[in-house]
Amino acid sequence: MRFLPSKLYVRIHYEYFSGKKLDLDDPIDFNAKIEWYKVFFRPKILNTLVDKYAVRAYVEEKIGVQYLNEIYGVYNKAEDIPFDELPNMFVIKATHSSGHNVIVRDKSQLDIHKIVKQLNKWLKTNQYYRKGQEWAYKDVKPRYIIEKFLKEKDKDTLVDYKFYCFNGVPKFIDVHLDREKDHKQGCFDLDFNILPFGKSKNYKSISEGLKKPENLEEMVDLSKKLSENIPFVRVDFYSVNGKSFFGEMTFYPSDARNAFYPEEYNKIIGDYFQLPKLNASKTPITSLKDLKY
Repeated sequence: MRFLPSKLYVRIHYEYFSGKKLDLDDPIDFNAKIEWYKVFFRPKILNTLVDKYAVRAYVEEKIGVQYLNEIYGVYNKAEDIPFDELPNMFVIKATHSSGHNVIVRDKSQLDIHKIVKQLNKWLKTNQYYRKGQEWAYKDVKPRYIIEKFLKEKDKDTLVDYKFYCFNGVPKFIDVHLDREKDHKQGCFDLDFNILPFGKSKNYKSISEGLKKPENLEEMVDLSKKLSENIPFVRVDFYSVNGKSFFGEMTFYPSDARNAFYPEEYNKIIGDYFQLPKLNASKTPITSLKDLKY
């Protein structure tokens, strides 16, 4: 199925997860437009922006190196990772796929043989074929980046702030916390007021008690700069003791599988997403310079 032509595949994919037919000529809700994005929005820069190592140069140019987490190295093979030289706590991230991470809190408890085996397995994974033909990942070089373990005072895990940006304008923040133990999610406006919708009923809802980060205004501004001239991108940040750290850029949140709820918000958020016009032949857009609305 995953090797089907893109136009056919995304129709099947969308109907399977939403229960609705996909009209690629006139997509309406948010996930329908994400499926359109996979087929028709293919500027080469997307391959760089989803690559967790290559994107660092873009971030440095746009907002500055001070917003990047420290890295210990980049490796093409798991066997090349010098575990003996790494600190006791660190994070391994696959640069070419989503969700393939190893969080190490105590290196002395690490089964290195097992981890190397798992990492090598992930290296063979192509995100494009693994999930829903997420085009931006198709040609990303498989490798691993090892980052400093970030720890926020008085918290076991980091809060993840995901800014949904449309043509350089953040509209709302998808916030996730306690991922490892009791995953909760909530959507907030740019003043950090909780909004009346959520992202997937699979998560527990954040209802109260989450404090507004002191650097929220800075993260909003940074998201604007990173998403400039892009029809849609989700820009992720962490706030660690008042300091902003870039996380990643994502063009296909949840691979268009998880709908917003209540249902009417799928169209409301879809209306934020203005798709660029295609040429008469309806060929994919291959450059940000070619965008017309």
